[in-house]
Parts: sequence; structure tokens; C-alpha cells
Amino acid sequence: MELRHLQHFVAVAEDQHFTRAAERLMVSQSGLSASIRSLERELQTPLFVRTTRSVTLTPAGRALLGEAERILAQVRSAHEAVAAVQGVLRGMLALGSEQCIAGVHVAGLLAAFRRRHPDVEICLRQAGSGALAEEVAAGRLDLAFAVRTAQEDTDQLRAVPLTSEPMTVLCHPSHRLAAAGAAVTPEELGGEVFVDFHPDWGPRRTTDAAFAAAGVRRAVALEVNDVHSLLDLVDENLGIAVVPRHFRHKRESLTALPVKGTGERVYETVALLPHPQATSPAARALMELLDKEGA
Repeated sequence: MELRHLQHFVAVAEDQHFTRAAERLMVSQSGLSASIRSLERELQTPLFVRTTRSVTLTPAGRALLGEAERILAQVRSAHEAVAAVQGVLRGMLALGSEQCIAGVHVAGLLAAFRRRHPDVEICLRQAGSGALAEEVAAGRLDLAFAVRTAQEDTDQLRAVPLTSEPMTVLCHPSHRLAAAGAAVTPEELGGEVFVDFHPDWGPRRTTDAAFAAAGVRRAVALEVNDVHSLLDLVDENLGIAVVPRHFRHKRESLTALPVKGTGERVYETVALLPHPQATSPAARALMELLDKEGA
């Protein structure tokens, strides 16, 4: 099985189109098609369902995709490891991060990394913690800064703790909770209108887990995918939000109240990496810089 066949297969699977994949790979469409056919002959099964408009993976293709991505990531890491031994760090750092993650200043960390390693290309992807964990485990990301989920510490993934903090209620100053000015429990918030993130984002996962542990059902009426929209909605008194404590500094006009009665449920951020033998030199260098600078 040739690596270029796997590279071609992954490109077609990502683009779901032979012409677009061929353009991205800078190869002829006929050559790309021949490469895929050769791989299918070797595996003795179709990998794609082809139509005139697009291609989709067969069950065999879906089974191959994850393994192909891991193999290609390991090959890239091998090249980078050899370059690192020769004293040059180059290649690519594929990083994922949640927005407004606690425990690391991502922009500052990447700027410091670029100054030290100018030959490394940096790619950044922002997504929810569940998706980031899957991307690291599949080899599509070298590491990710995320909120701890139930997916870490597997054969493909490990979690390095960064920081943790309690959750806080944010509400408009005219809200009844602000007038009381006291810590609140999930039971006391059960009937409120909530503003929250998409279910895959770390703060939402943490809040959902805390309310589930308390046996309290809640409905998220206003769902957003960015911090500023969440704060704007709370600032207009359209609902309340349960968020990590450091969010309270992003909108001083809002009232922040402690949450009690959630047991050990806290917002915990981690760095997600492959196991040490599969961690790229660039990812190791970034983690060393994070430890050194306390970014």
C-alpha cells in the first residue's frame, strides 16, 4: 500500500469530489482516479460511491479513513522527528482550541512559538471539546486546548491538566437573582430562561453535567456559538447564563453569582495530545514553551 494512495484517498474523502481533490493535490484527475482504483483493487472493495455530482464513502471507506489519517500523521511526525534531531524544527503544527479557553493565552503562546520556530507552519482550528478530542485521536490535530470530557485517556489520547475553576451565574443587574445577591443552586435556577453554547462546547458540557448530577432539568432557549453573543443576550435581560468564573470579567455590567451545590463539577481545561510516542516534535515544543512561560 503506497502512501500517495492513502493521501489521495483522504483528499477525496475530505472534498467529496474528485475534481476539487485533484486541484488541491495538484495532480491530474485521471491520475487521482487511477490511484483510488489501485487502492480499491488492493483492498478488494469499493471505497467510494460515485455519482456525477459527488462521492461518498462506503462502509469500507469509512473504516479506512481513520486508519489512513493516523498513518499519514505518523509519517509526518517521523519526518519532523528526524528534522528535530538534526537541530531544525520544521513542518506543521496543527492546533485546536475552544474559544476563550482558561489556563492558556493561545494567541500569545503561538506568537512566542513562531518567534522560536519560524520554519514551522501553524494551523489553528476552533471547535467544541468533543470534536477536538476526536480530531487529536484521529491524528488530524497535533494537540488541542479543550475542556475535559469523557473521551480522554484512551489508546489514542491523553489529557494534561491546565487549570480548573468553578462555574458562575451571569445575569442582568435588574434580574431577581441579582437583587438577592446570594449564591444559587441548580434547584433554584430550574425555571429560568438560559442562554448557553452549542452542546459540544466545554462550558455547556460542564453546566449540563452539573444540572444532571443535581437532578435538575433545564431548557436552553437561546443557543449561541460565541461568547460575545451570549454576553449580549444576558446584557439585554433575555436570559441568564452559567459560565466559567473568568467570563465575569468580560462584561463588568453583568452581575456574577457563585453556584453552589454542584459537588465536584468544575470547568477543567486540559491539553489533549496523542500518547508520547505519537506526539509530534512541534507539539512537544509548544507544551515545553507553555510550561516555561506559564502562558
